[in-house]
Amino acid sequence: MSERRKQDRRTGRRAILPGGIWTTAMAGLVGLAFAIAGLLYWSTNTADSLSLARQERLVSAILAQSVERVPHDQESVTVWDDSLIQLRKSPLDLDWLDANLGIWLHTYYGHDAAYVLDPKDRPLYAMSDGKRGKPTDFMRIRASAMPLVAELRTRLRSGAADDLPPNILTPGAADIIVADGHPAIVSVKPHVSDTGRIVQEPGAEFFHIGVRRLDGSYLAAVRNTYSIDGARFSWGDDTGAGERSHALRSRDGKLIGYFIWKPFAPGSAVFARLAPVLLAAFLVIALLVIVLLFRVTAGTRKLYESRAAAQHLAFHDPLTGLPNRSLFDDRLDHALAIYRETAEHRVALLCLDLDRFKRVNDTLGHPAGDELIREFSRRLGAIIRVTDTAARLGGDEFAIIQTEVSSFEETELLCRRIVEAASQPFMLAGTQVFVGVSIGVALAGKDGLDAAELTRKADIALYESKAHGRGRHKFFAPSMDEPIRAREAAERDLRAAIEAGDQLSVAYQPQYSAITGEIVGAEALVRWQHPERGQMPPAAFIPIAEETGLIEPLGEWVMAEACKAAKDWPIQTISINVSPVQLRNPHFGYRAIGIISDAGIDPARVELEITETALIDSATQFAVNLRLLRAFGIRIALDDFGTGYSSFSHLREFEVDRVKIDRTFVDKISVDAGGSALIRAIIDLARSTGLQTTAEGVETDEQKSFLQDIGCNELQGFFMAYPMPASEIGKLLEGKSSPGRDDAAESPKRTAVG
Repeated sequence: MSERRKQDRRTGRRAILPGGIWTTAMAGLVGLAFAIAGLLYWSTNTADSLSLARQERLVSAILAQSVERVPHDQESVTVWDDSLIQLRKSPLDLDWLDANLGIWLHTYYGHDAAYVLDPKDRPLYAMSDGKRGKPTDFMRIRASAMPLVAELRTRLRSGAADDLPPNILTPGAADIIVADGHPAIVSVKPHVSDTGRIVQEPGAEFFHIGVRRLDGSYLAAVRNTYSIDGARFSWGDDTGAGERSHALRSRDGKLIGYFIWKPFAPGSAVFARLAPVLLAAFLVIALLVIVLLFRVTAGTRKLYESRAAAQHLAFHDPLTGLPNRSLFDDRLDHALAIYRETAEHRVALLCLDLDRFKRVNDTLGHPAGDELIREFSRRLGAIIRVTDTAARLGGDEFAIIQTEVSSFEETELLCRRIVEAASQPFMLAGTQVFVGVSIGVALAGKDGLDAAELTRKADIALYESKAHGRGRHKFFAPSMDEPIRAREAAERDLRAAIEAGDQLSVAYQPQYSAITGEIVGAEALVRWQHPERGQMPPAAFIPIAEETGLIEPLGEWVMAEACKAAKDWPIQTISINVSPVQLRNPHFGYRAIGIISDAGIDPARVELEITETALIDSATQFAVNLRLLRAFGIRIALDDFGTGYSSFSHLREFEVDRVKIDRTFVDKISVDAGGSALIRAIIDLARSTGLQTTAEGVETDEQKSFLQDIGCNELQGFFMAYPMPASEIGKLLEGKSSPGRDDAAESPKRTAVG
C-alpha cells in the first residue's frame, strides 16, 4: 500500500471517530452507567427487603425452636432410671442432683434455673444461675409455673399424654411466661424410667422444671449463633431507628414483651460503600484492562482451582468432604504429640460404624447408601466442636479425634449425642430409614500413646459395642483384649488341627422317616477334639473358620469324609452343611462335584444344607454354584427354615428340594394348644409345592406324634438318636446297636458345617 493511501486512511479514521461513533459510544457508556446505577439501587432495596423478611422468619423460628429445645434438653436427664432412684432417696444426694439435674443443665444447655417437685408438687431442689439454691426458691416462680404443673398432672392422670410426636419421649407442658420478673421459657417434664423397670402411678411423678430466661445469656447466644445484631428484650415496643420487633406471646395469646433486634441490610451496606467515582473508575479500568487480564486471570484461576481441588481430594473424602484416612492419621499423630509433650490436652479416639448400612445398600441401592453417608456426616459435623476432627475412613466407617477433653464425662456425652443423632430417621429415596451407630472409644494415656495402638483398642471397643446389641458405645477395657487373643490362639490351633488331621472327626445324626420309623438319612457334623481343651463345641470354632477362610478346607474335608462313609450305607441321603463363605467362592461347585465323584457316591444321595438367611442375603453370589450343583444331581435343603424370610416364592426360585423346620419352632409345640399352627402351615405349603420336610430338634414323644400326624416327612432329634461316629451309625443301620449319646451334641446345631 502506498504512503499516500496509508495517510488517507489515518486521516479518515480521525475524521470518523470524533463524529457519530464517539457520540454513540459515549451515549452508550452514559446509558450503561445510569442503567447500572438504577439496577444497583433496585437491587439494594430488594436485597434489604428480602433480608428483612428472612430475618423476621429466622427470629420467629429461633423462638419457636427455643420453646421446643428446653423440653428436649430436659429429656436428657428426666428419661433416666438413675434420676428416679436418686430422687426417691432420703436424704437426697444434692451433689448428684447438681451434677445431673441442675448445674449440668446450666453448664451444657444454658438453662438459667431448674427445680424439682415431688409427686405432691413440693419443691425438693432448686438451681439458679448455675448455683444450688434452696427448695423454697421455687416460690419465686410458683405462681407462674403452677398452671403448667397442674396441666401436666391432669394430662398424666387422664392418660391424654400417650399420643406423642416421634421425637418426643415424654409428655410435658411448656410456655413463654413471666417468671421471677423475667420473660422466660418454662418447661415442666416428668421423671420417668428409660427402661420401664421402675413403675410409677400416672400423675404422681417427680417433675423437673427448666427455666430459660429470654433477657439474659439467651440473647447473647442468639447474637453469637445466628448473627442477630442488637438482640434485646423489652417489655414495650420501644424500637429505635433501624430496629425491628417481634411480639412474645404465651400460648393463650397473652403479650409478654418484645424481642427487638437491628436487621442487617446487606443491600444498603454494599450501596453505601460504592461511590459514583469508584463505579466510573471501575468501568474505565475494566474497559482498559479486561482484555489484557482476562486470559491471565482465567488461567491463574484455573490453575489455583485445580491445585486446590487436587490438594483437597488428596486429604478429604470425595463423598462427604470430611478428612480421609491420610489427614486423619496426620491429625491424630499431631494431637498425640501435643499430649505427650504437655500432658494437658487430653485426646479421645472414637471409632464409629453405622448399623444396618448393608441392608440400606441392598434394599434401596448404593445411591441411597451414599446419601445416608452424607447425611450422617452432616449430623456429625453439627455435633462435634471446631477443635475436634471427624473423618470418614471408608465405607460406613468413621472416626473422631476429640481433643482438649476435660473429663471422661465429656467424651461420654459426645458418644450419647452421636448415638441419639444416628437413631433419628433418615429420609432416603422417599423412604424413612432407621439405622444406628456403634462406637468404640480409646483414651490417650489410659489406653496408650501410640496412634496404631490407640486405633486398635478403639476398634476392639467398637467390636464389643456391636456384639452387645449395636446402637451404643463402649470404652476400651483391658478385659476386651482377652477374647481377641483367645480368638487368635483358637485360629492358630484350628489351622494346626486342619493340617494335622488327627484332631477332627465327623459325627452323624440319623434322620428317620416319619411314616415307617426307618433311618432314611444322616446329617454330617464336624467335631474337634482339642489336645488341651478337650471337645470344642462347633459354635466356638466355626465362626473363626468362616472369618479366616479356614472354613473352605474344613468344609471340603467334612464333605469328603461324609461321602466316603455314606457310600455303602443303606440310606437315601447324606446331608452336609455348607457355609456361605464356601458358596461365595466361584470354584466351589466344581470342587464339590470333584469330591463327590472321587467318593463314588451317587450325587442324588448327597444333600447340601444352606441356611435360609444366607441364601436370601447372597442369592446372586450363590446362583452360579447352585445351578451347577443341581445340574450334577445334588439336592439342596434349606436349613433353619422359619428363622429368616420364610418365603416359599424364594424356594421355588432357587429350586430347593427340602426345608428343615428350625428346632425353635419344634420346641414350642404344645399338645394342649393343638400342636403348632405355624409348623402345620409350613408343612401344608411345602406339600403343595412338592417339597420334602424335615423337623429338627425333636425332643419328646409328643412332638414326634404331632409331626407324624400332620404329614412331616422326616424327623431328626435327640429323642430318636444323638450324633455318633461313622462306625456306630453303621452298626445302627445293621441293627446291631441302639442310638447313643454324643457329648458335643448337647447344644443344638447352629453352625455352617456342624
